[in-house]
Amino acid sequence: MTDMRQIAVAFENVSKAFGTKQVLRKVSFAVKPGEIVCVLGRSGTGKSVTLKLLIALLQPDGGKIWIDQDDITGMKEAQISNVRRKMGFLFQDAALFDSLTLYENLALPLQRLTKKSPGEIDSTVDSVLRQVGLVGDKRKRPAELSGGMRKRAGLARALVLDPKILLADEPSSGLDRITASEIDALFLKQRAERNTTIVIVTHDVHGARTVGDKFAVLDRGELVAFGTAAEVMNSENETARRLIGEE
Repeated sequence: MTDMRQIAVAFENVSKAFGTKQVLRKVSFAVKPGEIVCVLGRSGTGKSVTLKLLIALLQPDGGKIWIDQDDITGMKEAQISNVRRKMGFLFQDAALFDSLTLYENLALPLQRLTKKSPGEIDSTVDSVLRQVGLVGDKRKRPAELSGGMRKRAGLARALVLDPKILLADEPSSGLDRITASEIDALFLKQRAERNTTIVIVTHDVHGARTVGDKFAVLDRGELVAFGTAAEVMNSENETARRLIGEE
């Protein structure tokens, strides 16, 4: 395996099954700090399971998972909680509390997990909302936001603790092309300004090719290609070639 000091996220021969269904088979890949890697594949190929393993919502049956030099395989919950603080999560449904305003949604993790003063929390929340273009909407509740605004709000929530690693599950799901492009631009801005490592699980090949440095292509539980768009296009696997070529 590559020197872990140069790795932000890595799978090392990771396997996962549910009963008799083998979802992942000895999958290995590594993401360097500041890289954007997009995980592609048809439905049911293990993309979402990959993300759940990275968050440690699931444990692998075999292999190791590295997050910022920590092997999280088999870690106890208290240790996992510390590692998770290095990560932000953009869930498909934005995962916002409907009863709270946008400001309150972002302030909550800062109140619970940091020692910031109320003034510092105000400043942090405003800064992150300004970054995603929602600073004027902080008193609104999620139900008052459009789909694209909710997705940007979910991204703000994921970024409010200034994570080293951002994981995103289908960030363009349910969005039109223009709004999806705005989310893509926010990913690129976050990486440029903070050198954030980003792993995106997506069906959106156009968006993936816009933001991705590298691509991990899963098919029937196996990693059939990993590399730049050009490398995947030139891979021996036909599914990978066809997938990365779709627009």
